[in-house]
Parts: sequence; structure tokens; C-alpha cells
Amino acid sequence: LIIFSTGADASIGVNYGTLANNLPPPHQVAEFLLHSTVINRIRLFDANPQILQSFANTGIAVTVTIPNNQIPLLTNLTFSQQWISHHINPHFPSTNIIRILVGNEVISTGNHLLIRSLIPAMQSLHTALVSASLHRRIQISTPHSLGILTDSTPPSSAKFKRGYDTHVLKPLLSFLRSTNSPFVVNPYPFFGYSIETLDFALFRPNHGLYDQQSKILYTNMFDAQIDSVYSAMDRLGFSDVEIVVGEIGWPSEGDIDQIGVDVDTAAEFNKNIVDRVNSGIGTPLMPNRTFETYIFALFNENLKPGPTSERNFGIFRSDLTPVYDIGILRPTANPENNPRSPPVRGSSEKRWCVTKSGAETVDLQRNIDYVCGLGLDCRPIKENGPCFLPNTVKAHSAYAMNLFYQTMGKHEFDCDFDKTGVITTIDPSYGSCAYQAGPFV
Repeated sequence: LIIFSTGADASIGVNYGTLANNLPPPHQVAEFLLHSTVINRIRLFDANPQILQSFANTGIAVTVTIPNNQIPLLTNLTFSQQWISHHINPHFPSTNIIRILVGNEVISTGNHLLIRSLIPAMQSLHTALVSASLHRRIQISTPHSLGILTDSTPPSSAKFKRGYDTHVLKPLLSFLRSTNSPFVVNPYPFFGYSIETLDFALFRPNHGLYDQQSKILYTNMFDAQIDSVYSAMDRLGFSDVEIVVGEIGWPSEGDIDQIGVDVDTAAEFNKNIVDRVNSGIGTPLMPNRTFETYIFALFNENLKPGPTSERNFGIFRSDLTPVYDIGILRPTANPENNPRSPPVRGSSEKRWCVTKSGAETVDLQRNIDYVCGLGLDCRPIKENGPCFLPNTVKAHSAYAMNLFYQTMGKHEFDCDFDKTGVITTIDPSYGSCAYQAGPFV
């Protein structure tokens, strides 16, 4: 499986849930994701400060969630401002927080207080972001289950449930459009399949679903679900709002009577999702679109209530070994190694120049000024460049020093920088930030 051919297109994230008593510490999770996988975005179900701190200076894009019970309080602007100053300001921008999700599947709760408070809470939070000058950097949205749809088969006939369509979803979509934020949905073919439609859910050869109205033959449930959401949005005049897949996954273990719930099937489904999303094919109604997609979930969570499957959605075990392989481990990361000691990622051919531990900031800034002053291409570490985040002198200096080292012929003395540089065989690239590399000279 080839994914992330270019870092800029990387769109697979993972839901990092923590309802378990056996998970590794957050700093270890951050290191593991950064160095051993190609995952460059995570979604949290809260705004845990320890986790946010652990992802500082990794460049990994982080989405945080505000629990449903806080929604009525957020309608008060002062509360929203305090929430931002308490949960976001201490971590931003060293932690690359890109989005705040207000609640989770609020409409499906049927709780009228929450539903009535949802949009005012989002507006209030946005105002708080504006007053903190963060509104251009951090989006606000809220995730929905597909229970918000009615008449969703075939996809072209789908619409939002009556009552919610004009009173909740239309103003919500209007808010998302005006703030340039996405509509987040949690499609789960796992919760929608039957024995008859298992192949359709798993992207296997099947008879498909023919949409009489659009004359489209759907060959998998994912496309059908996403196009149903698109049709409902289009009906209200919001086909231009981006769609993000907030949760999607398949459990590797279930109760004895469940068909199609095992390690091989989970691997097959998630591998196909990763493949599908990164192909850029899009869906029949949205061709050539890449949907930012978050696999559920990073870990098996042994404290989750409900059926066995609920505790077995993880793609990694608590010791950071894969439950199954879906092509997201870096090719040089060896899953046989115990990831508690850093995976062996070295290469005998390639070398990079990075900052030496303990180097002074003033010296590192001098390195940046020197390299960029030579006219070498420092655009990646400028604002909006793929290596701008984390916005630290140390990170920018490492990029600039490596650029100089590679350009000048990869000699050891090209990485000296007055004893602030060190040569490494470990690729410092992360997310969409690619460090140049060449064979050792």
C-alpha cells in the first residue's frame, strides 16, 4: 500500500481515545506517531493538557473536543473566552491545534437543551477565538452521526431529518461556510452492514447499489454514505462546504454472533479506507476530492462500556505494537522491535544534519540567518510553509542546517555550525515537512 506519496496530501488521522487503564504515557505516543508512523493528525475526545503538551513541537495537527455537557455553558461569551485561555492558549502554537469540535453527535442525543445551545456555543467560541486572534488558525465544528439523515438510500434522495434541517443544520452549515470550517461526519459502514451487504461495506466485489435518479452504480458503502451527506447538504444549498470524516473504523474482535468481525476483516476495511482516501478519487458526486479522515481508533480501550467490539477498534495495542498492518508504519520502522525503545529507523546510506541537544537559541538563530542569507530555499520554514510548524528557532534551524549540509555536499564539516550541529541517520521529516537527504559522502 503506497500512501502519502507527497506529504502535502496526507489526510489520514487517527482518533486518540483514552478510556483505558493500560495506555502508554502521552509523550511516548507522540514520539511513536511522529517517528514510526505516517499519521500526521490526531483527534482527542477532550483537551487533555498532558496530551496537548506531549504533542508540542511535533507538527502533528491536533483536533480537540469539548464534551457535550459543556455546550450550554459555552453560549456565555465569558465562559468561552475562559475556555480558550485555559485549554488552548497554554499550548498554541507549539502544539499545532487546528480545530475545536463542540460536542460529539449532539443532534443524535435528542437532548433539546444541547441541540438548542449548539450553534450559539459555536458562535460564542468563534468570537472568543477572534478576540484571541486565533480564528484564522483554529476552526470550529461539531461531528454528526449519519442519524441526521433520512431517505439516505439511494444517496441522491438523502436529506436531513425534518425539523433539524432548517432549524439546526441550515444555520450550522451557514456558520461553517462563513468561518471556512468543515462539516464533520462519522460514517460507520460497520454499524450499517448486514450479512447481505458485508462485501459492499468492505469494498469487496459485489452487485453494488444502483441509484436510479443519478444513474450511478455505487460499489461500496463508504461512497454511498458520503454522497448521501453531500446530497443533503446540496439540498440546503451548501454543497461547497468541505466534508471531514471524523470517525470511521472496524473492530478486530466482537461477540460470538457477529459476522465479519475479526482481525483480518478490520485490517481489510481500514487498509481500504486509507487507500481510498489517499487515492484522491473522491466519490461519484464529489470526484477528485480527498477527505481528511480519522480512523477510529488508535488503541483498544478496555474500559469502554457496551459490546465487545466497542473495546476493540484499536489499530495498535497498548504496547504500541500493531494489532494489524494497514500501511501506516514508516517502512523503516520495525514493528518487531519493542517500541518502548525507539524503533530502528536508521539508514546506512542517508545522513541528515540537525541541531545538537543543548545548543543556544541565539546560535541557532544565527545559523538560520546565515543559511537563508546565502539564498538557499528557506520557503518551507516561512509562514504557511510545510515546515513552519512547530514555529520554534530549534526546528527552523534544524531544517536550515540540513539544507546547507545537503547542498554543500554532505561533508561532516558542513554540519559543524560552531559545534551546534550533529549528523544523524534518523530522518527528522514529519507530517508534510520533508527534510532533504542524500547518500553519505
